[in-house]
Amino acid sequence: MRRAACRAAILFFAIVSYEACAPRRNENTVGGAAKDHQSRDTFVRAMLGDASYLNPLLASDSASGDVNSLVFNGLVKYDRDLNIVGELAESWRISDGGRTIKFRLKKNVLWHDGKPFTSADVKFTYEKLIDPKTKTPYASDYLLVESLSTPDPSSVVVRYKKPFAPALESWGMGIIPKHVFEGKDINTHPANRSPIGTGPFKFSGWKSDERITLEAFDDCFEGAPGIGRIVFRVVPDQSVQFLELRNDSLDFMSLTPDQHNAYDVFFRRHDKFRYAAFQYAYLGFNLKRRPFDDPRVRRAIAHAIDKSQIIDGVLLGIGRAATGPFPPQSWAHNPDVKDFEYDPAKARAMLESAGWRDSDKDGVLDNIVVENGVRRKQNFEFTVMTNQGNKIRAMAAEIIQSELAAVGIKMNIRIVEWSTFIHQFINKKNFDAVILAWNLGRDPDQYSIWHSAESQEGKYNFVSYNNPEADALIERGRGTFDAVERRRIYRRMHKIIHDDAAYIFLYYPDSLPVVHKRFVGPEVAPAGLGWNFRQWRAAPGKIKYAS
Repeated sequence: MRRAACRAAILFFAIVSYEACAPRRNENTVGGAAKDHQSRDTFVRAMLGDASYLNPLLASDSASGDVNSLVFNGLVKYDRDLNIVGELAESWRISDGGRTIKFRLKKNVLWHDGKPFTSADVKFTYEKLIDPKTKTPYASDYLLVESLSTPDPSSVVVRYKKPFAPALESWGMGIIPKHVFEGKDINTHPANRSPIGTGPFKFSGWKSDERITLEAFDDCFEGAPGIGRIVFRVVPDQSVQFLELRNDSLDFMSLTPDQHNAYDVFFRRHDKFRYAAFQYAYLGFNLKRRPFDDPRVRRAIAHAIDKSQIIDGVLLGIGRAATGPFPPQSWAHNPDVKDFEYDPAKARAMLESAGWRDSDKDGVLDNIVVENGVRRKQNFEFTVMTNQGNKIRAMAAEIIQSELAAVGIKMNIRIVEWSTFIHQFINKKNFDAVILAWNLGRDPDQYSIWHSAESQEGKYNFVSYNNPEADALIERGRGTFDAVERRRIYRRMHKIIHDDAAYIFLYYPDSLPVVHKRFVGPEVAPAGLGWNFRQWRAAPGKIKYAS
């Protein structure tokens, strides 16, 4: 997944994350090569949509997250085997039954502008996360903190109001520089488009809807990276990305299943990878809009969708049907949840019991609604939205459209450019239904997605899910350290959320990244591909672009 820099799940479609600084080899080396820009290559990768904020506190989309993960560091991160290890923190000590964490910070860490990193930056980041004026979806983890003190420039002491199981992991949040943002509006600060971090790459340029460029930061506290420059190119169509890959204009993209299966002849210059993504795709409903406020209608729709058509016809078998918010690799996954079986006749009967009938025999269900004392007929018609350029989601939408038509529901499809989709429709809850995916943190705490307190504008619970039992389980789960009890809690939560059908969980996909063979270092591990990205480098004699 994205590194621990954002434990909360994010809207995601690249399915690969890159780590920040990895352990130092030698401060005069670059991935084993001399620290010479001419000896390092440029890495060109595709993004389906442009970034929104190059600020880890504000970013809620994958494009922003991919860039931020290379520019900023957290106090901790995941290693290749998903162990939590220090990043900006040299060490830590947990006491008081898990309610207190004392971090010792690494020394001689510099911001990209040469200013020293200190505990004051950590405190400032925390204060901005809990500031109600900050438009962040990540506040919930930090509102549980009772106090954060900085006894000296290298020490941070965090005390919690009550036990919080994912506390340590939450400090993978990217730290922002106090000297840049202090006294300014963090939401509108120019640094959100020209960031200053501590990571292995520093910001170089951003041409909206075209590219974002990063340069190697040779004074990174854990050594200079092996790649000299990264260019994130906005190519909002996977088919076009594939053509650019064939033409050697891209070094990295995430393949669609048909590209992965059918075009091996084109990958003599590339290495393909496949592994289970810590992710699920879903059809989500706006629960504040009729008729999706009726769980009978949502369950009927679930019975009308044949997921096998999506798995076999779109994913080409590269993935599996989803039953809930925890993928099979998660210890929180409940294997006993029985999914809604595909049964159009049952779906029609359930819709009829909810008041939806084809009274005028036009093939579309309808019912009578009363507004301001006036009775009128309402057809069962709605629009599902998804992001531009994602072929899999568009094809899944077409299959669902056909299947819903068979039970009398007219579903329209609208494809929207990513940034517009997020800011004008998702954040403002201006939609009937969406097809999207969540890329998840390894800890199963999904407070930000499912808790009713997180349903305000700009938060992750944009479908407005509200179930008191689920809220209680979420709160108990994040406050419980016992592994057996946490598993029981989250497996119960898995079943409740499935049965409520606020989302129809569609599939758990596999990740299908491809990387140009001139780069040495790509390795799939439990943390995915890219956990050691700082060490990637072009093989001797294979440099294409001098950086």
